[in-house]
Amino acid sequence: MSRNLIRRAAAGMLLTLGAAAWAQTVKIDEPWVRGTVAQQKATGAFMRLTAPEPMRLVAGDSPVAGVVEIHEMAMEGDMMRMRAIPGLALPAGRPVELKPGGYHVMLIDHKRPLAGGETVPLTLVFENAAGQRVRQEVQAKVMGLGAQGGAMGGGSHGGHRH
Repeated sequence: MSRNLIRRAAAGMLLTLGAAAWAQTVKIDEPWVRGTVAQQKATGAFMRLTAPEPMRLVAGDSPVAGVVEIHEMAMEGDMMRMRAIPGLALPAGRPVELKPGGYHVMLIDHKRPLAGGETVPLTLVFENAAGQRVRQEVQAKVMGLGAQGGAMGGGSHGGHRH
């Protein structure tokens, strides 16, 4: 093996190890998804995220939904509106709540209704300050429609387009 080949292999391994070293997992507590009814095509996923360093939640996907987006609920004048955002800042060591009426992960264009008691696989994508991304798997329990109160249940998705 030539010296250049060995150097390139070693450099590649160091880059891989460097990327893996930063990719500490985000702590995900109490993940859940609101159940749906037959004709409902969107619902929210909620949880508490605590990042080990400053990061952002930038994307997600799930086999049960055609589209996964990060959303926020915010007052616009006297109306509560929901809209997609490009990412959600996660300060180091400080929990960020994803909850009804606030930030949440939106599961859109369901392939089937989601029933209370089942588990939904969800992949979240986090990005650190250097722009490196890591995917993290989550198993979120589906809560029946009456199990959790909040702004997401069956009401209007103000400003949201399907």
